[in-house]
This record gives sequence, structure tokens and C-alpha cells, in this order.
Amino acid sequence: MSKPVEITVSANEVSRISAGTVIKGEITTPSDIRIDGAFEGKVTSKGRVLVGEKAEINGDIVCENTDLWGKTEGSLYVRDTLTLKAGCTVNGDLHVRRLVVELGAKFNGNCKMLSEAEFGKANGQETAPKVVAPAAS
Repeated sequence: MSKPVEITVSANEVSRISAGTVIKGEITTPSDIRIDGAFEGKVTSKGRVLVGEKAEINGDIVCENTDLWGKTEGSLYVRDTLTLKAGCTVNGDLHVRRLVVELGAKFNGNCKMLSEAEFGKANGQETAPKVVAPAAS
């Protein structure tokens, strides 16, 4: 059997969707991602998601941290800190551990403050309990 490949992520690795780019689908990344274009779908990151001033996102975001300058419509599931920057617009529900809201940020929706333990359950990534089969006699 072959060993699973381990992915090592450098702190300097950042995926980017540039302004003018339009993507529909699902993005999963082990590193940080910056979105300056338009995206429709779900973004899942084990790092930071940065939504630029001209970005428009229609879908859910699941990540460690988010800095939001642009427009989003959908639910945000942030394990640590969500920062709503001045000038951003959010229409959707927030599920976060920490929330920072700057003056001039617009938010329409519900906000649920989560503990570390509640994060996986809230975004549907809760793992099912393992069933251990009894040893054969």
C-alpha cells in the first residue's frame, strides 16, 4: 500500500481569483485565498479567505479567518475571526467565534457565536462516530 501524500503549505502561498474573473463551482484549498472577482458556489479554506473590495460572492464560505471588503450573499462559517471591513455588504447568516465590525460595514442576517466544538457541527462537517466491530472469536 502506498502512503498518503502529505501537503505542506507555506505561509506565503495564497490562491487568487483576480478582478474580472467569474467562477462557478466549489473551491477547496489548504492555504489562504484572495477573491477579487465574482464567485458563485462554496469556498472552503483551512486558512484565511480575503474578499476584496470589488469581489462579489454568492454562496457559502467555510474557513479559519475572513477579512471582508466586498459583497457576499450566503452563509459564513468562520472557525476564528470574521472581520467586516468598512464598505462591505453581507446578506446571510454568520456562524463565527469572533466578530469584528468596522463602521460603514453592512450586515443583514443572523449571527451565531460558536465555540470551537460547535464549528464542525454548524457547517455540516461533523464527523460521524466510529463504529468498532467486535473482534472475531
